[in-house]
Amino acid sequence: MSSFVDSALDLPAKVALLTGASMFTLRPEPAIGLAELRLSDGPTGVRGLTFSGGPAVTLFPNATLLASAWNTGTAYEVGRLLAEEAAAQGIHVVLGPTINLHRSPLGGRLFEAYSEDPLLSGALAAAYVRGLQDNGVGACLKHLVANESETERHAVDCVVDEATLREVYLLPFEIAVADADAWSIMAAYNRVNGTPATEQAHVITDIVKGEWGYRGLVVSDWWATTSTAPSANAGLDLVMPGPAGPWGRQLVDAVKAGEVDEAVIDDHLGRLLLLAERVGAPQPSREVPAPDSPVRRAQLTRLAAEGMTVLTNEGGVLPLRRDTTVALIGRHAVDTIDMGGGSAQVNPPYQVSVAEGLTELLAVTVVDGVEVRERPVPAGPEFAVHPDTGEPGMRVTLHAADGSQLEERDCPAASTMIGIDDDLPEPPRVVRLSARLPRGGRMLVGGIGIGTWEVRAGGQTVRFELGLTSGDVGEAVLRPPGGTVLVDVEPGELFEADVALDAGRGLYGLVARPAPDDVADVVGRAVAAARSVDVAVVVVGLTEEQETEAVDKTTLRLPGAQDDLVAAVAAVAPHTVVVVNAATPVLMPWLDQVDAVLWAGLPGQEGGHAVAAALLGDIEPAGRLVTTFPAADGASPAWSVTPVAGRLEYAEGPFVGYRGHAADKAPAPAFWLGHGLGYSTWAYSDAAALDDVGHRVAVTVTNTGGRTSREVVQVYFRPADEDQPVRLVGWGAATVEPGQSARVEVTGDPRLRRRWDTAQGSWADLPREGELLLARGLGDVRATLRLGSA
Repeated sequence: MSSFVDSALDLPAKVALLTGASMFTLRPEPAIGLAELRLSDGPTGVRGLTFSGGPAVTLFPNATLLASAWNTGTAYEVGRLLAEEAAAQGIHVVLGPTINLHRSPLGGRLFEAYSEDPLLSGALAAAYVRGLQDNGVGACLKHLVANESETERHAVDCVVDEATLREVYLLPFEIAVADADAWSIMAAYNRVNGTPATEQAHVITDIVKGEWGYRGLVVSDWWATTSTAPSANAGLDLVMPGPAGPWGRQLVDAVKAGEVDEAVIDDHLGRLLLLAERVGAPQPSREVPAPDSPVRRAQLTRLAAEGMTVLTNEGGVLPLRRDTTVALIGRHAVDTIDMGGGSAQVNPPYQVSVAEGLTELLAVTVVDGVEVRERPVPAGPEFAVHPDTGEPGMRVTLHAADGSQLEERDCPAASTMIGIDDDLPEPPRVVRLSARLPRGGRMLVGGIGIGTWEVRAGGQTVRFELGLTSGDVGEAVLRPPGGTVLVDVEPGELFEADVALDAGRGLYGLVARPAPDDVADVVGRAVAAARSVDVAVVVVGLTEEQETEAVDKTTLRLPGAQDDLVAAVAAVAPHTVVVVNAATPVLMPWLDQVDAVLWAGLPGQEGGHAVAAALLGDIEPAGRLVTTFPAADGASPAWSVTPVAGRLEYAEGPFVGYRGHAADKAPAPAFWLGHGLGYSTWAYSDAAALDDVGHRVAVTVTNTGGRTSREVVQVYFRPADEDQPVRLVGWGAATVEPGQSARVEVTGDPRLRRRWDTAQGSWADLPREGELLLARGLGDVRATLRLGSA
């Protein structure tokens, strides 16, 4: 830190800069020319400075879908586009990418992270970071470290041996630091081997700042820091959010008491000032394409479609011909899920359903499907409108304890955040939510949010109490409870709810939707439609109930009666295609009954157009899986995400995902990491090592199908030592016309040819003995190169 800064700021002034000024801003300091810094959640879009109710912004495809392209160029492009989005809002740092691994397929937040493989995750993260930072916007790697599940996330102690920690879970961070110099890193909520992540001196100071020589800033996850001196001494540089927190006056006192050396404070401040220097002074928002512009629409459609993965395609039923008659079936067809839940959510200008996208291109009969949610959600724009204007949304009035009105807000959606992003003279105690119900008939109405509710609709008044169902304080914001009642309403009828609030913050909204149909009736309509067409396309999937921050899954089964729906349709349709609208593995008990399966991820605001382009082959869905799909619940090397006595043992060690399946530590999977058929077939020939140790290999790939296609050549190293797992060491790709060939060279990453020697406390090279596997996933190995001793 410069002598000028040291002389200009006393200790309290320096410490004050080390806690956020608000939810997403850092305080300015005119005495040293430091301007305000602005942070925004990512990585699916740049939401801005508010948690809810902000401007309409671009909703990108989710991380697993983008990663499925196995293309660092794609990752760089997404980083560049997000930098444009950030610049338009004056945002300096985007809180992403998430590079925790897909350890257990039950992890609720896996949709935000790239992969189960550390090399794939690290390489894509480095490219994403470069895309952001080459354009002046800082990236923030998250969440350091071993933060692969959400159950008891603020207290869970993830127990990981040192070799596994370094070889697997720290490796993506190491790659993104070494190869892209990410400007910030976020410390996680969980404990690691008994110590909170924000107090991990071994990880933050010894490894990241020491061994890696990291010069950047380490920031806490929001509300993750619970100590003063221990976190400051461990290497944490910045506490978020602010202005309150465990540092401030307490940290000043700790320095004066000799518990923290002032040099530690200076180091933290120096890293903060380096971040400020890197992102530069605030610039006027440069002109960028609007979220709903034709440029963005085309970019988002292409990015989503290219990552979609053809899992099966019997008889070449895909791509669909344009003269095909289609029955499009399923709740996810008409209500496509385009993003996961929690802090990754953004407010997009629109979301295109699969029904909307496909009916623009084909003659399609659309049939709604079975229920897919257990929890109520805020009313969609077709079911709730402002009581005066008739525009989608609702009116909200907030009242103080004495009944006086604090604020009236017009919300463009049927939900609003209270207690976050508010600027009120005192906390509200009663909230009134008002809307009109444009559709009449039998309706399910109610509300979501913690408090005492009185709901008035359809001539009825219903009262109920909604409270927390878990110990996670984030529940009120991320998955608030709901209550509903069935009523008969007239079109245009007023719908109101008064909520007496408990102390705190949370999401509140009105629920309104048609009464659910009987499952047998829904399936019957789907079967009737499927009989009368060439192809039935059934869209199934998960929702934000399963793929969200703050909660893990308990099963990989599709929710509701979706499996029954697919089986019933497949029994009568001439051909059946299933589109899986989910970011993470699901079980497919009907797999042998259908002709094709397209995994579509969470495809962003252009989701429906992207699915249509993939189904028709307008854009090849050339994706490769980034997570191994288990064949059954429990059939993966790491399964449980539930701590026992507060501890979650990473007992599988380095044998996570495909590594464990390949070592017979779990049953054979349904689909391996790296699997994906695209729309052609391939022959491999003339595989060869290009050096003595097998770091560089080459193979000729020939497109034996009838369409131009992209092939991804994956190279795995299987050490002769059975205590060492097989691991991906590199990949390469080529786009080849029918009947043509290409020579693909792959250079392996040397960081995957080493092991951590716990006894020596240092890295050691793995022996050369073993095999290099050239594959389309480990379920389809095309060539094997044997490696001998030195």
